[in-house]
Amino acid sequence: MARIQLNNIQKRWGAFYGVRHVHIDIADEEFLVLLGPSGCGKTTTMRMIAGLEHPSEGEVIMDGQVMNDVDVRDRDVAMVFQGYALYPNMSIYENIRFPLRMRGVPKGQQDARIRKAADMVEMGAYLDRKPASLSGGQRQRAALARAIVRSPQVFLMDEPLSNLDAKLRQAMRIQIKQLQRQLKITAVYVTHDQIEAMTLADRIVVMDQGSVQQVGTPDEIYTDPANTFVASFIGAPPMNIVDGTLKNRVFTADNITVAGVDIGYQGPCTLGIRPEDCSVSNSESGTHLSGEVYGVEPTGDTTYVTVKLGESNFEVKADRHYRTALGSAVHICFDTRHLYFFDADTGERLR
Repeated sequence: MARIQLNNIQKRWGAFYGVRHVHIDIADEEFLVLLGPSGCGKTTTMRMIAGLEHPSEGEVIMDGQVMNDVDVRDRDVAMVFQGYALYPNMSIYENIRFPLRMRGVPKGQQDARIRKAADMVEMGAYLDRKPASLSGGQRQRAALARAIVRSPQVFLMDEPLSNLDAKLRQAMRIQIKQLQRQLKITAVYVTHDQIEAMTLADRIVVMDQGSVQQVGTPDEIYTDPANTFVASFIGAPPMNIVDGTLKNRVFTADNITVAGVDIGYQGPCTLGIRPEDCSVSNSESGTHLSGEVYGVEPTGDTTYVTVKLGESNFEVKADRHYRTALGSAVHICFDTRHLYFFDADTGERLR
């Protein structure tokens, strides 16, 4: 279908940069997710792929062809938006048909393509309905069918599931992933939801303030974060981040002591550890953190314990049966095989 290369693309409005020096090589049939907080540049990056925005610098290349000056309609990409963008006065059949009409597909070919696209998203029984009579999930599936019917080279999806409830989002994630595999199409998906990114992506591009922070598979992003931004953005709850000092292979911070750290560094630094790599101890002996219980959250299969640590909170994943009173003393052990250390000034990983 399509290989997409973004070569040092930038987007600026006056002195403000929305996207800075982005280099991404998206393989044919890859599912790439642009992940980051609002305003990080992920949607602007996707819009430059679509041709809805023009790069201030750099090149957008598809299958070896520079696309900077190619019109949107000639890029053979299909977009799915957060707001569905269905025409309310048209039936679902006519909504799906619309891009075929615009592209001059012969009428004799349209019906079969419309019904095939609708069946792929389980909307074949709703073709005579208007969008207002459908649920949010049905409308989003209709929007997917409208994108599918064109048989484009590239799917571009901008927060397509944000308007759906949690259960429906999960079901739609599975359907989108299956569709992309079935159609063997290159997909670029924009989201601020790290669960969507982790479950959908072949690779994730984590962005912040217009710049790429890290590119990798979901496992790489989670287990090998490049800096404190990625470490704290990925994970639910996110990684615990604690400022302290490393001296003579001992890390110390308020109520935390970790000995035997061997990274060849001395001085101020930041410790990171995920909640699942911590455990509650019945004894103070041999533990790494002591504090006061600030919160206890049973979730069914696990219990999250929040420990008050100065002005911040420290999250621990405990046994599902763990219960204790708020305000009680608690002692925490770290799995020292899964500690991360970062530069105190730059936030970059110390290895």
